[in-house]
Amino acid sequence: MTDDLIADLGHLTLGSRMRRIGERLQATTQGYLDRQGVDIPVSHLTVLYVLRQKAPQTIGEIAQTLGLSQPGVSRMVDRLSAEGWVATAQSQSDRRQREVSLTGKAETLVVQAETKFWPLIEASVAATCEGLSGSLLDQLSGFEAAIAGGALDRELNSRTEAHDDTA
Repeated sequence: MTDDLIADLGHLTLGSRMRRIGERLQATTQGYLDRQGVDIPVSHLTVLYVLRQKAPQTIGEIAQTLGLSQPGVSRMVDRLSAEGWVATAQSQSDRRQREVSLTGKAETLVVQAETKFWPLIEASVAATCEGLSGSLLDQLSGFEAAIAGGALDRELNSRTEAHDDTA
């Protein structure tokens, strides 16, 4: 046994381990976006992206598209609305529902995310995963070790510098 009970329990705790990896990955990505001056939780960007594809949408439609709970999406939308990223209005067809749409500042952010941030994040995560081999559990261990060792941060910084030099 190591000091990592979640990893030691293998497939039994795979869900917990995936959640932990997701949280670490989001924290690293959030740190990168913070350094880029993006003042929004990374988890909320997916809501903005969904709305860029089709708006307005109800909370239920957004939740269904993202596979998240309605209360969770409702909290995100409330925060996004309070910060001026989305606008909400009562649905004309069903007064119990709110329709959500992007504001101009959100549209600008999503375009910037799609063209600059997401490609760098995608490439950095892919590079961090490159070379992982073995069983799923071995690959997860390798990925966790890479994130903990700062490999993803270094990859993001390197790709950002290279991108900025060519821009």
